[in-house]
Amino acid sequence: MAREARDAWTTEEVEAVVADYFAMLAAEIAGKSYSKTDHRRRLLSLLRRRSEQSIEFKHANISAVLIELGFPYIAGYKPRSNYQRLLYEVVSRRLSSNPELLHLAAVDVDRPVNAPMVSDILQALTAPPKPSTRSEHRVAERKSTYLPAPVNYLEREARNRALGEAGEEFVINFERARLIKLGCETLASKIEHVAKTKGDAEGFDILSYERSGRERLIEVKTTKYGPYTPFFVSRNEVQISKAHAKQYHLYRVYAFRNDPRLFSLHGALSRTCDLDPATYIATIA
Repeated sequence: MAREARDAWTTEEVEAVVADYFAMLAAEIAGKSYSKTDHRRRLLSLLRRRSEQSIEFKHANISAVLIELGFPYIAGYKPRSNYQRLLYEVVSRRLSSNPELLHLAAVDVDRPVNAPMVSDILQALTAPPKPSTRSEHRVAERKSTYLPAPVNYLEREARNRALGEAGEEFVINFERARLIKLGCETLASKIEHVAKTKGDAEGFDILSYERSGRERLIEVKTTKYGPYTPFFVSRNEVQISKAHAKQYHLYRVYAFRNDPRLFSLHGALSRTCDLDPATYIATIA
């Protein structure tokens, strides 16, 4: 194992593990079943110097690269940063030259999804995922080139209005169940779908309540993919979250396709999230 840690991954090894990951990702996006164990075992026969643990770690590195490229990742492989430049370049090149995978993603991010039926909606609540160490570098070596995916598919999914509305309806049902369980049926009946009644300018989607009757302002962000999928927020949402930090909750709904889960971030978005400027407003200087 010590020797394995010292041996850098070769181009051939990286190509093999990326091809394997992409095969699993294509199946996952298409809704087809596959066995991660079978994939690992096949890889072990090709990568005789590598252990199952090192292969799993490399799969997690690939998830991190895909997120940086704005592409869905395999939810079962939690993204791990600090990856090699070689891995970034192989993933970028293979992704841009894989029309089948790109087509699957394009269809999937645009597909409307109805809120799945769940037996106990309150069981959908989970703890927020643990953040990466803020000092952690995304790439272990300096990238020679930046090779983005042809389209930011995660941003494209975020613009899927039908998906967003389905996620908001799911959260409304969750909030009603939460308040009813607390014995607050009257408050549950007062929940308002603000995004529909007043529009996006309010800076939040749902008006709900605490047990005390204090207002809870909820912004909902929904994805079909894993909990580490980045989401997009507007300047207005950031400002409203700061102005009403004690009341503001961001509900991140994920895995929405079949087994929806959600976690909540309470307070100003500038404190609960790393905010990266994704776009700029340009005027002539």
